[in-house]
Amino acid sequence: MTVLSAPWNTRLRELAKRCQFLQALNLYFQMLRHGDRPNAFTFPFALKSCAALSLPILGAQLHGQIVKLGCEAEPFVQTALISMYCRGSLVEDARKVFDENSQSRRLTVCYNALISGYVLNSKGSDAVLLFHQMNEEGVPVNSVTLLGLIPVCISPINLELGSSLHGSTLKYGLDSDVSVVNCFITMYMKCDMVNHAQDLFDEMPDKGLISWNAMISGYAQNGLATNVLKLYHDMELRGVHPDPVTLVGVLSSCANLGAQSVGREVECKIQASGFGRNPFLNNALINMYARCGNLAKAQTLFDETPEKTLVSWTAIIGGYGIHGRGEIAVQLFEEMIGSGIVPDGTAFVSVLSACSHAGLTDRGLEYFKTMGRNYQLEPGPEHYSCMVDLLGRAGRLNEAQNLIESMPMEPDGAVWGALLGACKIHQNVELAELAFERVVELEPANIGYYVLLSNIYSDTKNSKGVLRIRIMMKERRLKKDPGCSYVELKGRVHPFVAGDRSHPQVEEIYRVLEELETLVQEFGEPKKDDVDGEESNKKLFTGAGVHSEKLAVAFGLLNTTAGMEIVVIKNLRICEDCHLFFKLVSNIVHRQLTVRDATRFHHFRNGSCSCNDYW
Repeated sequence: MTVLSAPWNTRLRELAKRCQFLQALNLYFQMLRHGDRPNAFTFPFALKSCAALSLPILGAQLHGQIVKLGCEAEPFVQTALISMYCRGSLVEDARKVFDENSQSRRLTVCYNALISGYVLNSKGSDAVLLFHQMNEEGVPVNSVTLLGLIPVCISPINLELGSSLHGSTLKYGLDSDVSVVNCFITMYMKCDMVNHAQDLFDEMPDKGLISWNAMISGYAQNGLATNVLKLYHDMELRGVHPDPVTLVGVLSSCANLGAQSVGREVECKIQASGFGRNPFLNNALINMYARCGNLAKAQTLFDETPEKTLVSWTAIIGGYGIHGRGEIAVQLFEEMIGSGIVPDGTAFVSVLSACSHAGLTDRGLEYFKTMGRNYQLEPGPEHYSCMVDLLGRAGRLNEAQNLIESMPMEPDGAVWGALLGACKIHQNVELAELAFERVVELEPANIGYYVLLSNIYSDTKNSKGVLRIRIMMKERRLKKDPGCSYVELKGRVHPFVAGDRSHPQVEEIYRVLEELETLVQEFGEPKKDDVDGEESNKKLFTGAGVHSEKLAVAFGLLNTTAGMEIVVIKNLRICEDCHLFFKLVSNIVHRQLTVRDATRFHHFRNGSCSCNDYW
């Protein structure tokens, strides 16, 4: 063989850089046929191509040639071999490469490659042990080392390690490395340590787009939608231009808060920035408009989507589902299947939930059966939860209980909670007590379940049961999440909590409510002792006064013109008191009142609700 000329390596590098891996391997074999001899600079590109194409057997053959030519001692060749084996799920072979070359155990790049490989193959504990070995042997740690380890720390189990790594950044001289700081922000956000992430962000002297995105995505994932919109506003004021990642996080927060006008501004920015064909943004827009109550706009966007993916279909099906339009959701699901798109587990959750909200019990049961029969999908706890809810709402409580007992996995809290909710609807105390016993074993701090059982006792005039729950809550020091409702006006989201008196228009709001309360007496007294959504049994749960959604609606009536729809977003399930109240008020003021509670939309119009009192 002749010695390899530089142009071969140059062409290999360019092909690998452009991710043209098959062409790179073809060039490598062409080189061999040409009679030229590879050297240490050739193999990293060929190995990278094998890794990208999942060809570990070919990579192993290259490994043999590397040994034959005496190139195995080169650090960049060792690193490429370790990465190739790890990418091919042959982690033990990667470890052999590392252990058999004494030089590897002195090189940061080899440690980094194996640490990343362990993490890639879900061997976090091995990655941590290797990191400790690295420290013991005095091998320098760099930003790549920490970036490789941080994914292991994104769980409460390994958070102590993550905090330790963060504390060591000064020791390693990496405390000002932006990429490292961004990763620690993400780690803290995913571990629900938002304040730590905020402190890191605030201390950064130069905040790039990735840093802003880490915060916006983190806030969105933690349900802190108001923080997202505030941060997005600050970002715009500083002249930082958003990218699709930013805008997806903002749109999801607009969806949570019902901030439709902000969502419209984001839609305009998407078009102006040339992101209009981004499928993730299109799907986020569909979801945002549907969850903000504008189902017609969501449908228009869906119709205009040139390439409808499974996510697009799932978004619009879910949108119709939460609006109680189960028949249309089912029709869309069938159209999706007819178009050749195969549903996944998430799509089935959307259609099963839609069937539950619309009372399409038999249809939901049939879809549940088709998961395994037609699509080889094993139902998960989320699907069983939908089915228990479906059967329970229809009054088929025994079937719901039997389904739970037949589950191939242990039922989670959501499954038992669905049964408990169904018992509330049908006032089945005996089964409710069984469901409660099971669910508090799984989620002892979830106060919503205590509230549900107390409601059932209250509905059935069981004062001893109410007292028992009261004592249990006091012993466990549980406090009920406050009811909170949002209403958007002129681009600003106004929040209200139960009994709120902090709003600048508080006197006018309560005056409007008093007038409405007087008027509804002519149509019948609303039920006063229900606590399913917020706070009747007021002394027990909050001591608060007026429900948050009533305050939000009164504010909307006070600040909008006659005939305008009022849309309220609520964090808890609406109670029977408010549900009846809004039906009567919608008839009195001749307006549509739309309330999205924790599970679905309620459209109140002319004295009735779109849910037909089935929620």
